[in-house]
Amino acid sequence: MTSTSRIFLARLAGHAVFDPAGDQVGKLRDVVVTQRSAGRLPRVLGLVIEVLGRRRVFLPMTRVTSLEGGQIITTGVLNLRRFEQRQTETLVFGELFDRTVRVPSQNLDGVVYDVAMEQDRSHDWYLSDVAVRGRGSRFGRRGHGIVVDWVDVADLMGAQPSQGATHLLATMDTMRPADLANALRELPIQRRTQIAAELDDERLADVLEEMPEIAQVEILGGLDPERAADVLEEMSPDDAADVIAELPLATAEELLALMEPDEAEDVRRLMVYEEGTAGGLMTSDAVILPPDATLAEGLARIREPELSPSLAALVYVARPPLETPTGRFLGVVHFQHLLREPPSSLVGSIAVNDIDWPRPDTSLHEVARILATYNLVACPVVDDSNHLVGAITVDDVLDELLPEGWRDQEPEVAR
Repeated sequence: MTSTSRIFLARLAGHAVFDPAGDQVGKLRDVVVTQRSAGRLPRVLGLVIEVLGRRRVFLPMTRVTSLEGGQIITTGVLNLRRFEQRQTETLVFGELFDRTVRVPSQNLDGVVYDVAMEQDRSHDWYLSDVAVRGRGSRFGRRGHGIVVDWVDVADLMGAQPSQGATHLLATMDTMRPADLANALRELPIQRRTQIAAELDDERLADVLEEMPEIAQVEILGGLDPERAADVLEEMSPDDAADVIAELPLATAEELLALMEPDEAEDVRRLMVYEEGTAGGLMTSDAVILPPDATLAEGLARIREPELSPSLAALVYVARPPLETPTGRFLGVVHFQHLLREPPSSLVGSIAVNDIDWPRPDTSLHEVARILATYNLVACPVVDDSNHLVGAITVDDVLDELLPEGWRDQEPEVAR
């Protein structure tokens, strides 16, 4: 294997993994090590590689042929069986980063922000050095960083209830919410909760929306109630309603009471609809405009970065009030139509309302039929008085149609 003598692992996080032909086979998500007998350095067993449909697999170090220039090249042979961590194994990024440790020789208490590995004469890899950032006012605002030998650092292994996640999250900064959710599901429960606690409210809300409800409940249950209520406010109202419905009644009422009244009202209204119906699928977060709004205003609204692509696909036109349930519903305008007409045109002049839209009690399969028939990625839900009460997106329909627990199932491998 071609390599440098010492490699700091944080710089490899998220890097692409290539086969000998130069084709990318995945991305590095973690490094697996095992402790050896007293006085011996931890051995690096291999890498956790994310391939295909976010499946995480194990790549032994014996199949890594090069780490030059931050590029990871393999022999091209991957076992696509899902990686399962053994009790004797430790994940460098997931479990070592952000540990509070002590360096007795330096009289230093600090936090681990990187770990280095080296290769010995027998071509085995082992952890050799630890980068520690000092804590305390005498080290400056962020503390100074030092690199010390692994054997000179205390408290590197074992459970640590107060472990932070700042440096681990730095390695995950560019990950999509769905990928970060997948990474969290692979970690021990305690570590998962610690990491979730350090995500900002908006990022945590995005991640929770990509997790199974049992994991959502588990993470929210580990947060202070006021923080949990703030996170729920950042979630889409339909997702927040789903997770609150899974909580014990007393906990659910406590969190709803802590939420902003308008946010809590939206969630309470969505919770009354039955599962498997249009009402149970819809969100109140649609882009709603009055008929005298211009197409330019519509384009500005759908450009808002927090909107999902499916919610940004349609503008819903209604008489005031414009909060769901709205005044009389007038129709929808597809974003492509907004692009084709003069920006000064009024949305009311091009809104279409020639489809029998779902009612709150419309079945899931009927909603799916409407979306498929009219090639839609979203559609309105109206009541019997023709008021807009919400919008349904195709991703929520697919979520319901797929088998329960589909997020945890193994993706099929192309042969």
